[in-house]
Amino acid sequence: MKLNLLLVFLCLTFILECSSLEDPYKILGVDRKASLQEIKKAYKQLAKSWHPDKNPDNSEAEKKFIEIKSAYELLSDPERRKAFDLHGITNENYPRERFDYSKYGRFEDPFDNFFGHNNFFQNQDISFFHKLSITSKYYETTILPKSKRQPIILIFYSDWCFACVHTAPTFKKMIDSFESVGVIFATVNAAHEYQLVRKTSIHSLPSILMILDEHTYMYKEGSFSLQKIADFIRQKLPYKLILPINDGSLDSFLNGWHDNRVRGIFFEARQQPRLRYLLTAFLFKNNVHFGFVQTLKPESKEIIERYKINPHMDTLLLFNEDSQRPIASVSMSDISLDTLNNIIKGNQYLALPRLSSQSMMDGICPKDSHHTRKKLCVILITENSRNHDYARQVLRRIAIESSSYNERVKFAYMYKEKQSDFIHALSIHHEADKALKIVVIWRKDSHHVKYEWIADATLEETSSVEIDEENYNQTKRKIEDRIQKLLKANEGFAYEAEVLDLFDEHSQGLASRVIKRIIISIDYLYDSLGHEHLFPAASVIGTILFILGIGYLMSYLVKIEEANVKKQYMSRGDGSNDKLFIPELKIHELRAEKYNGLVRLLKPGCRTIVLIADQQSRPKLLPGFHKAIWPYRRNKTLMFSIMLTERGLHWYSELLRLSLMHNDDNRDLKINPRNCIGTVLALNGHRKYFCMYHAKHPETSRGNRRMLQMTKTLSYEYDDLETGAFLGFDDSEDLSDQNDVNDSKILLEENLLDGLSNWLDRLFEGSTHRYFINYWPDWPLK
Repeated sequence: MKLNLLLVFLCLTFILECSSLEDPYKILGVDRKASLQEIKKAYKQLAKSWHPDKNPDNSEAEKKFIEIKSAYELLSDPERRKAFDLHGITNENYPRERFDYSKYGRFEDPFDNFFGHNNFFQNQDISFFHKLSITSKYYETTILPKSKRQPIILIFYSDWCFACVHTAPTFKKMIDSFESVGVIFATVNAAHEYQLVRKTSIHSLPSILMILDEHTYMYKEGSFSLQKIADFIRQKLPYKLILPINDGSLDSFLNGWHDNRVRGIFFEARQQPRLRYLLTAFLFKNNVHFGFVQTLKPESKEIIERYKINPHMDTLLLFNEDSQRPIASVSMSDISLDTLNNIIKGNQYLALPRLSSQSMMDGICPKDSHHTRKKLCVILITENSRNHDYARQVLRRIAIESSSYNERVKFAYMYKEKQSDFIHALSIHHEADKALKIVVIWRKDSHHVKYEWIADATLEETSSVEIDEENYNQTKRKIEDRIQKLLKANEGFAYEAEVLDLFDEHSQGLASRVIKRIIISIDYLYDSLGHEHLFPAASVIGTILFILGIGYLMSYLVKIEEANVKKQYMSRGDGSNDKLFIPELKIHELRAEKYNGLVRLLKPGCRTIVLIADQQSRPKLLPGFHKAIWPYRRNKTLMFSIMLTERGLHWYSELLRLSLMHNDDNRDLKINPRNCIGTVLALNGHRKYFCMYHAKHPETSRGNRRMLQMTKTLSYEYDDLETGAFLGFDDSEDLSDQNDVNDSKILLEENLLDGLSNWLDRLFEGSTHRYFINYWPDWPLK
C-alpha cells in the first residue's frame, strides 16, 4: 500500500513539474497549427536576436536563448509536440518509446523498469526481440554490407502479434543454435519500420527473411523447425561453394592457386560438409577456395594416406603454392567456429599474393602510422606474362625463407597493366616505366604511402623456370639489407606519394556475370537431376521448344502474307514492275466531325501530330511537314493532322489558356494568327498533355539568353513561369534582344519546319517539355 502511494505521489510531482513550464508556442511566437517550416523560421530569427554573443551586456539573453532552443526542440519533435498538445507536458524526460536502436538493445528505456512495459500483453518471452531490433537505416548501412560475408536472418514481428509470442521460444532456440555456426540474427518491429516491411515485401507475421550477398530470400515454409531453417540456408548459399574432391581431382585443385587464392580442404565422414564449414567457406570466399573430401569413400583412399588423415575426425588442411605440405592443419571431432576463423585468418594469403584489389591491399599491407613498429610491404612490379614467372618465383622463394619478417614485412606482386594508376603515383620521382622492379612501401593511412625503390634489385625477364642460385642470393641480400634499414625507427623513406584505391581485377561485367550464371545453372541441373526428374524436365523443355516453334511458324506466315500484298501493289498502272509498294501517309484535317477521333478518343499510348497553318501557308508548309513525318508512317500509334487557323484558332487559344494560366483565370489570350503558323503540336488525348514545336520556341532555339528573356517577359504578363516556354503568341513585336544579331534574323515560311525532324527525335525520346491540362476544350461549331 505504501509503495502504491509513493508511486502516485511521484507521478503527481512529475506532472506538476511538467505543467509548470512555459508554453513553447508563446516562446517562439507561432500559432498552434504552425507548420515545421514556420517553426524553423521563427526559431532562426529569435536565435539570431537573443544569441549571447550578440548580447554580452544583457544578463537575460542566455536564459532567453536556452528557452528558445528548448521550445524549438520540443515542437520539432512530433512525439513531444503531440504530448504537449494533448496533455500539456513539456518535460523532455516524458516517458515515451524512443526508437533509437542503431545498436542492439532497442527498448532499454529507464522508465520501463519503473512503470513497466506499455503493452499489457507483452511478456518476457518476446523481450529478446526488442534487444535485437534494427532500423531501416541500420539495415542499409550495416546489414547489407555484412551480408557479403555472412548470412543474416531477419525476423519480422509485432508487439500485438500473438503468433509471434507463441513462436518466440522456437525463435530463441533457433538463434542459440545457428549463431554458433556463423549466422547473424536481427529482428524488425513491423509496426515501427513499415518502410523496411514494404521494401522487403513482408505480408504476414511472423516472417523470416535471409539476406545473403545483398540479396533477399523469403522463407516460405509453414513451420520454423531447425532442420528446415538449416536446409533453407544451405539451398541459398552459392552453388559448389565447397568443391567435392577425390583422388583424381586433388592435384588440379591444389595447383589452381594461380587464381590468387589459398586452397583449403575439409575432411569429414559425413555425406556433405557441416553448415558451419559452408558458412566459413562463404566468409573467406575471396581469399580461400575450399574443397571437401568424404573420408569413408573409396575414391578418397589415396588422399587419406598421402596426408595421414584420421577418417573418423574432422580435419582442415590449408595449402599455399606448395601442394605437398600444408601451411596449417587442425583435426578435431568437431572444429569450433572460433578455431576455424583463427586458423584461416592467419593463413588466408599465398606466400606471394597478387595485389588485385583494395581489400587485398588492406589485408596484406595494412595501414600503420607507428614509426617504431611500422609494417612494410615489398612489391614486385610485373606483367601478366609467362616470361615474368621466373621473377615471381624468385621473390616467392625469398618470401618463404624470410620467415623472421612475417610479422612486419609482407611480400606481394602486382600487374603493371592492371594497376597503372597506383604504379604511376610511385613513378613520379623514379623511372618505373619498365616492369620487374621492386618497391618497398609503408602505408601511413588509406591514401598516403612512403616508399623507396630497390634500384639495384632488378630481376631478369626470361622464359626459364630454373632459379639461378647466384642471381637469387644476390637479389635476396639486397632486399634484406634494405628491409633491415627501413625497419629501424629513425630510418626514413626517400619518397612519399598520394595513391588511389586499387582497381578490382575480380569485378565482372554484365556479360561475364550472365555467362557465369548460366554455367552455374547448367552445373546445378547436371548434378541435381535424377531419373525421377527427367520426365518433368523433358516436358518443360519440350513445351518451351513447342512455343518457340509456333512463334517462328507464325512469323514465317506473316512474312509470306506481306510478300503477297507487296506483289499486288508493285505496279501503279504504267506497266512497269520496278516500283515497290509504298504505304500511304494520311494527313487528316482537324475539324469538328474528326475532333473526337483525333484527340479526345485516342487510345492509351497513341498521339496525334498536328500542324497549324492557314489557307495561304498550307501549300508551302505541307511538303516540309510530310518529309519530316514520313519515317514514322508505319507507326500505328501515330496519326497526322493539319489544323487551319480559320477553323480552330479559338480552340487553340483555349488550349494555351488552360496550360498557361490558373484554373480560376478566365482571361483570354491575345493571339496573332500569323505567329501560330508553322507550330506543330503532339497531342496525347488519354493523358491530357501536349508538346509544342515552333521555329522560335525556346525549346527549339535552345538559347539561354532567349529563354531567360522570354520567361521574364511573358511571366510578367501572365504571372506564370511556364508561360516563358512559349514564344510569339501575342501581338507584341519580336521579344529578342535587338542587339543580338543571331536572334534577330527573319524566318521565311519555307524554313519554319527545318528543325521539326530533330524535335520529333526528342519527342520520342521523351526529352521535350509536356504541358498538362485538366480537359480538352470543345471544338468551335462555327
